[in-house]
Amino acid sequence: MKKIFTILSIISVSAIANAQIVINEIYGAGGGSTSSILYKYDFVELKNIGSTTVTLTGAYLQYAAAAGNFNGGNSNHALPTITLSPGQTYLLQEGSVGTAGGNLPTPDGIGTINLSGSAGKIALTTNSTAPTSATSSNVIDFVGYGTTASAFEGTAPATAPSNTTSIARTAGDTNNNSVDFVAGTPTPQNSSSGTLAVSDVKNVKGSFVKNTFVKNNEITFGTNAKDVKVYNMFGQVVKTASVKENGTLNVSDLAKGNYIVTGTVNNEPVSQKILKD
Repeated sequence: MKKIFTILSIISVSAIANAQIVINEIYGAGGGSTSSILYKYDFVELKNIGSTTVTLTGAYLQYAAAAGNFNGGNSNHALPTITLSPGQTYLLQEGSVGTAGGNLPTPDGIGTINLSGSAGKIALTTNSTAPTSATSSNVIDFVGYGTTASAFEGTAPATAPSNTTSIARTAGDTNNNSVDFVAGTPTPQNSSSGTLAVSDVKNVKGSFVKNTFVKNNEITFGTNAKDVKVYNMFGQVVKTASVKENGTLNVSDLAKGNYIVTGTVNNEPVSQKILKD
């Protein structure tokens, strides 16, 4: 009996671990031909939303048109072995249809999939077998986006992105695309960013953040700090700034809870956990 329970436990842990890495953000207007295009390439950002480090081996990113089928070829991207710690992101640069827009942060992987900027289907799978639905056995995560998407997780597809917006995961994974994703300003992050939100304090300077318990909607800084970023506990950047000594950053638009504030002080990276009341 003990041996049977041990085997089941291993299988269960493996299944949960695979589900921790999800599709976190999608931008499909790369290149294009108008001045409103933000990035030269489409991108898909993966993220480990779990609490343990996870490795994916032999995984694929697969794409299909809104009303089409997954069929491999240039719509498949074979991924290298990926190991992500909790909160860590992984940036996949994909295709482009023009030269408009700026460059992405240095991508972790480069593919050639041309995503639709308004409606489509993307699957993260354990192998190259074409999924036939959002619940196919090899699907790790699945996002149908745009009103015409023929398959999706949950009751409806995610909202559509645009030339100036991506769709990004709001928090965890409820397996309902229409709830889990919202449109907003793209925030592509490679694997070297986005991890501090689930880490503890690092290289703390006593004068970096003066009020780690924020009660008045203002974070007060005790020193000049460049490249200040506020991360929520899902690894998403929710505020950016550069501040002066005794300067403040208004966070009235942020929900109550824990955040990580990072910055550069005297050319040294620092971070501090705060609690907004």
